Amino acid sequence: MLRSSQPLTGPNRKRCREDEVLLGTVLDEGERGFIIDTRSAQAAKQARMTGGGTEPKSSYPHWRRLHRPLERGRPLQESFIKLVEACNDPSLNMDRWLSRLESCRWLSHVKAALSTACLAAQCMDREEASVLVHGAEGTDTTLLVTALAQVILDPSCRTLVGFQGLLEREWIEAGHPFHLRCARSAYSHARLKQEAPLFLLFLDCVWQLSRQFPFSLEFGECLLLTLFDNAYASDYGTFLCNNEKERRVGCLCKVKESTHSLWACLNQPGEKKKYLNPLYSHNALVIWPSVEPQSIQLWQGLFFRWIRSSQHLDEAWAEIQRLVDDN
Repeated sequence: MLRSSQPLTGPNRKRCREDEVLLGTVLDEGERGFIIDTRSAQAAKQARMTGGGTEPKSSYPHWRRLHRPLERGRPLQESFIKLVEACNDPSLNMDRWLSRLESCRWLSHVKAALSTACLAAQCMDREEASVLVHGAEGTDTTLLVTALAQVILDPSCRTLVGFQGLLEREWIEAGHPFHLRCARSAYSHARLKQEAPLFLLFLDCVWQLSRQFPFSLEFGECLLLTLFDNAYASDYGTFLCNNEKERRVGCLCKVKESTHSLWACLNQPGEKKKYLNPLYSHNALVIWPSVEPQSIQLWQGLFFRWIRSSQHLDEAWAEIQRLVDDN
């Protein structure tokens, strides 16, 4: 699996021989690969006017391009805000709640992300093909798809340490702009243009996987909630800034010099246990999630966490952990 930004073909359909050679070396003789573009065909075409574009079939004859549009900007942020507002409205009856839930379209975004990740995983697992994923800059929906596909395919990414490595590699080092995307919470009245809860959407999709495969992920919901909290407000430097250049030693922020790592905290023996799934059993198989409407559920542990007590669920998990330890 590869990821990149869009090719800069521009309105004149310029060629980049180096890119063509690079993708050509990925494939053995007679093999074909798939390019999954997370933009619509129309959006990709319009990007040519500002210098972007897509891979022309004539220049990449052994690659098949598939468009699977995913929202990444204002529509996704507005969906998040509408969902939070609906979850915090005590006046809603059942019909109005279901109508508000449907109109915010958050679960549709979850379904679309999982479906696209499954497509990438199927191309690799069942077609045994190479896959290139990109959207525009390659730092938003691209990372959403590549990270989810690896959780689906690779059991090592479903362990606590492996999942941390996945986040470091696919989100932090790959340059997801956390500072821009997570600048405000959903409760803020400000509407900053570059805000978008892409990382939250990823965490929600992972939660869907953990719910459908309760024995296959070594970590539990507590870890996902902690990651969400730290992406928006943190005592650690792990999610600060927009890219590695801004974080590195010597830059103005001095993140590497002046802050501690969230991973070091999570992996302390006293902390680590509360993030583990007591039902975990190593599963070497690929986990294929269902994306049927009845299979995608609202993440109540996150969206209802401030209006509904989780005491009974926490007590149940503590009892499960006690029984596992006793055995």
